[in-house]
Amino acid sequence: MRDAERCINGVGAALVAQNDDQGFDGLIPQLLTSLPALNGAVSCLVQTTTYFTGCFSDYAVDSSARDLSDSVVHAQELETFSTVPTEDDSVISNHPISSESSTALSESSTLAITASANYDGIARASVRDPSENTGEIVQSNHHGENGVSIFQGLIKRAQRTVRGSADDIGWLKRDPDMPPVEDATENFTEILDNIRHGLHKLPNSMVYLLVPGLFSNHGPLYFVSTKTSFSKLGLTCHIAKIHSEASVEKNAKEIKDYIEEIYWGSNKRVLLLGHSKGGVDAAAALSIYWSDLKDKVAGLAIAQSPYGGSPIASDILREGQLGDYVNVRKLMEILICKVIKGDMQALEDLTYARRMEFLKKHCLPKELPVVSFHTEAGITPAVLATLSHIAHAELPLMGTLSDGHPARLPVVIPLGAVMAACAQLLQVRYGQKSDGVVARCDAEAPGSVAVRPNRKLDHAWMVYSSLNDDPSEPDAAQVCEALLTLLVEVGQKKRREFSMKYE
Repeated sequence: MRDAERCINGVGAALVAQNDDQGFDGLIPQLLTSLPALNGAVSCLVQTTTYFTGCFSDYAVDSSARDLSDSVVHAQELETFSTVPTEDDSVISNHPISSESSTALSESSTLAITASANYDGIARASVRDPSENTGEIVQSNHHGENGVSIFQGLIKRAQRTVRGSADDIGWLKRDPDMPPVEDATENFTEILDNIRHGLHKLPNSMVYLLVPGLFSNHGPLYFVSTKTSFSKLGLTCHIAKIHSEASVEKNAKEIKDYIEEIYWGSNKRVLLLGHSKGGVDAAAALSIYWSDLKDKVAGLAIAQSPYGGSPIASDILREGQLGDYVNVRKLMEILICKVIKGDMQALEDLTYARRMEFLKKHCLPKELPVVSFHTEAGITPAVLATLSHIAHAELPLMGTLSDGHPARLPVVIPLGAVMAACAQLLQVRYGQKSDGVVARCDAEAPGSVAVRPNRKLDHAWMVYSSLNDDPSEPDAAQVCEALLTLLVEVGQKKRREFSMKYE
């Protein structure tokens, strides 16, 4: 305080000296005209600081005589600063000042005198008889330290928010203990081209189980076209009816039961294809229960699955961010638990921290054939205008069609635009290509055969049928068939390698 007073006095003296040479047409009038704005800014700063310190004020039991003397000194300094006239006061009083400036200065002085009186009152009450104040709660005089800690915490939260998942994204590829991935994109492209020309190689000696991803219970078209296409080829295909919003371990147990039921009912081995979280759930089932399933499963294909974790899930649920101030986690709990009737752990299991923890305990068996498929979402302006067909709404009041079926209205939302926006965000923030939810570097299971097509497909592409499907491009059913055909070939190759190894 005294240093500030001397500084103010020094500035005032310098201004007076300069004014003697230049008159009142120089620097002083410019300073005086700026006083209303300066005082307004100071008043705003004081009110803001008072508000924050009031919200986080520290209350403690006063047990130190040194703290009492500090309070007296602070009160005396504040009172001296607010009441003792300085050279600046005499200079300013000799020149006309607007009423707004006078009011601001008066309010500032009143505020200082009031604060002085309050501090003085607390200090005198404490000094009067310290023994009488034992156990009394008094307001701490360390508001400055509290303010610093508040803003330091705010800065840390801001840094954590800005940093996001930069240290975690792509961790699977950086882990030296993980087995390498083989690129089979060229082979996949050849198989897909054959399928489009009517050459189908999937054997009917297996049962194909499709495992949908998160929120699949609310997407009635999820995998429907794929199952219909497989049925036309004479293949046995099932869609796992699991609660997709449940935790990974819970769904892993349900998928394990599904596989055993199919195997004992058909006496055929099962090929699994999981999309998004469905791939993570299916992989967990095979990792945890492999001793029970190794004779019943022929392979696993994961499509656009966050095997290493998802930056979207991690950024939403990470603690210690600015989002904690608006309870982002609580909002997600309401959405998932109350609205969708799901389990919050379903989203938590897709964070990087949970995936790292899980994969340290449960890795895919080396003898299991695995194919990883991932894509990149388009982010062109045309994509932002695309409407995605996600369901049908029956309209009984409109009567029936000529074929006797009820009239249906397509339900469309700009899902492709949402995926494009998320992909753009991940590209700008982390420099990583993604399908809008899963980064490409996180979608490859270690030791798997990877398929990395150049075609722009967002994360929800396999879920819905776009209203403007390009007939020159393969659809979701054909892509799924090609992935499973590749998986059969990988399985045959791996069995030969293992048989030669043990011979």
